[in-house]
Amino acid sequence: MTDVPSDDAQPLTTPTSLQPTLEEPQDPLPEVLLEELPDRLQAAAGRPGWTTLMPVQARAIPYLLAGRDMVIQARTGSGKTAAFLLPMLEQLDQTVDRTQALVLVPTRELARQVQQDAEMLWGDSGFRTVAVYGGVGYGPQIDALKAGAHLVVATPGRALDHLLRGTFSLEHLSMLVFDEADRMLSMGFYPDMKEVQSYLPGGPIHVCMFSATFPASVMRTAREFIAEPELLTLSRDHVHVTDTEHLFYIVPSMEKDRALVRIIEVENPASAFIFCNTKTNVHYITVVLQRFGYDADELSADRSQSDREHILKRVREGKLRFLVATDVASRGLDIPELSHVIQYEPPEDPEDYIHRAGRTGRAGAAGIALSLVSEAETLHLDQITKRYGVAFQQRPVPTDKDVSTVVTERLTALLEARFRDRDRLKAERSQRFIALARTLAENADESELIAMLLDDYYQQTLHAPPEEPPPPAVMKAKSSARSGAPMDDAHRRRPQVQRPVPTDEDVSTVVADRLTALLEARFRDRDRLKAERSQRFIALARTLAENADESELIAMLLDDYYQQTLHAPPEEPPPAVMKAKSSARSGAPVDDARRRRPRRGSRKSPSTRR
Repeated sequence: MTDVPSDDAQPLTTPTSLQPTLEEPQDPLPEVLLEELPDRLQAAAGRPGWTTLMPVQARAIPYLLAGRDMVIQARTGSGKTAAFLLPMLEQLDQTVDRTQALVLVPTRELARQVQQDAEMLWGDSGFRTVAVYGGVGYGPQIDALKAGAHLVVATPGRALDHLLRGTFSLEHLSMLVFDEADRMLSMGFYPDMKEVQSYLPGGPIHVCMFSATFPASVMRTAREFIAEPELLTLSRDHVHVTDTEHLFYIVPSMEKDRALVRIIEVENPASAFIFCNTKTNVHYITVVLQRFGYDADELSADRSQSDREHILKRVREGKLRFLVATDVASRGLDIPELSHVIQYEPPEDPEDYIHRAGRTGRAGAAGIALSLVSEAETLHLDQITKRYGVAFQQRPVPTDKDVSTVVTERLTALLEARFRDRDRLKAERSQRFIALARTLAENADESELIAMLLDDYYQQTLHAPPEEPPPPAVMKAKSSARSGAPMDDAHRRRPQVQRPVPTDEDVSTVVADRLTALLEARFRDRDRLKAERSQRFIALARTLAENADESELIAMLLDDYYQQTLHAPPEEPPPAVMKAKSSARSGAPVDDARRRRPRRGSRKSPSTRR
């Protein structure tokens, strides 16, 4: 395939006629003032000392009080939490000791924040709340649920865990809120959201969804949970679902490679073009991404025709996640539903920015164009703004701590999903490694072995194609362990001696020693970049190991690695992981994600208000 010039510059917005259907209210309600709210809500708003409502509150509260199912544009820090907490004071009944409202959130930090806001606003109203999230023990959460929490704020995975355990019921639920829906989908929670949906009661439920952006995945998901969703946007002149967001990060030139990796981890693009100005940088960035474990390849004039055709075929089939290219090499490509365009360096010609950014946000889907610029390169963005009227928004570069927080949340959800699909025999087998998991986590040096397993599982599930077989040291150990002796001595006769039947404790000791040796061998063969990447999970390894419930997640990984290395061919990833992988990469519902877990009782659960 030869390079062909691109057509005229693509528009920075998609015509409304092409976007998926999400209608604004046909009978809009007027904004409300604080003094116009019911007395109970005014009193609640007075507890933090508010004298006026924020825009999202003034516009959203009338619709929520009217019981209308809404999809609401609201960014972090906009005051959206109070927009759904205040109406709950009118809609919930504190005399009924059952869960009546469920707020699903993407992270434990947001769960705690929403719960704290509810306690502050609701004061002594008599309503009880609980935050339910992974990475901690079940005990206190079970106690709060049994006591009859009126409001449960939960991450989807942990909510599903409690539903499966029978410690949580949605039988009396009347209101369901998805907070930061776009972020929830990008973190891979879609399968868990659908599983939770199967536990909803049979009657009408008031459903609202809050999202900062409206990619196609959010709009499709809204349709699955709300029969006739109405869109409420804070902008009066246009609907934000038609926009390509234009974001930029100021990064010193020598730190762009590491900043790019951190941005990718936080943004978690379903697919992206990464543009560089030179073939040298294209190759360098491709190598960096590949060594870090990402599914990436490069497109440049130096590649053979057959290589280029193979790469383009993978891109069009959605089998290549990141394509690094120059402007010339990428011209003529038209990839539908490309979620991100990342500019490692701004183009020298402002018009090239239009060609680059125009590759996302097509066919009705929202897109994001990210630019990494040094202080000097911000002048290029100024020129683009003046010539084309592009409104750039600056974002802070994620720190290592930001990345660790995000990947910890994602990985905990993935592990809990995998653990739920584990059969009784495998769960029993994993018990052999709980003591080892805690021992390794308690030791500062040995905790790196668990972090290595956590990192491998995270990379294989979310980012990379399956890794190559274990290194030679592990393969030799595997062969020796299977045969019980070196290959040369395999036929040496042994005297017949009666031995006692090994106890469970004997087995645990032997397999723990064996597995520790295997892990140490694998760790020695790990390159510096992977070892550095694993550091993100050391805190999580220790947290999980210290908790009686969560230590089973580490034991599961240890058991899987032991079985795959010594006894069995590699297992197929369980369905929950595959669905989470697909959802986390694409941020979109997947076709087979409609599988429902059998629920207690025979009543079928509708998902929407009728």
